Amino acid sequence: MKAKLGAVAVALVTALLLAGCAPTVALSPAADATNAKCASVVVLLPNTVSTLAQRQTNAQGTGAWGDPADILLYCGVPVPDPTSTLPCVTVDGIDWLRNDKDAPVYIFTTYGRNPAVTVKINSRDVKADGNQALNDLAVAVASIPSKHHCVSPEEVLQDGQPVSQATPTPTPTPTPTPSATAPKATPTP
Repeated sequence: MKAKLGAVAVALVTALLLAGCAPTVALSPAADATNAKCASVVVLLPNTVSTLAQRQTNAQGTGAWGDPADILLYCGVPVPDPTSTLPCVTVDGIDWLRNDKDAPVYIFTTYGRNPAVTVKINSRDVKADGNQALNDLAVAVASIPSKHHCVSPEEVLQDGQPVSQATPTPTPTPTPTPSATAPKATPTP
């Protein structure tokens, strides 16, 4: 009898513990999720993003926060084209291209980092600030070095480098060239 009671108590405690656990979030990995730089990102992911607790995922190079998972991270997504027309926002030193075509779900993809990272934020259910979510993820994402930065409309490229239009381009000044008709020196007798 005591053995049966003990087994029932263990089963009940196990069931209660499992009921309190959120299930694993099922995601598909990005094409380059096996990149070693994505492993660095995942290792540095915070336990909390924008006040939402981290969830376990079933795919390499991913992260999820909230129940339901309102913030999703995918490392190894295609690197954005440098001529992207999406608006760029910089949060805590990380350049992100913002895609709001599915608003209130906003998709942010890193710019200038290879592999790229995408963060999807469902702002309909997220009670915290989306910028805070990007800020909370900055340390992990910064483990992928930045090779390029967003260029604002006020900037142009000169010799492959961004140059502000506010800084006037120096005007070349002509250098005098020796004259071909210079007087010849007269020998002295």
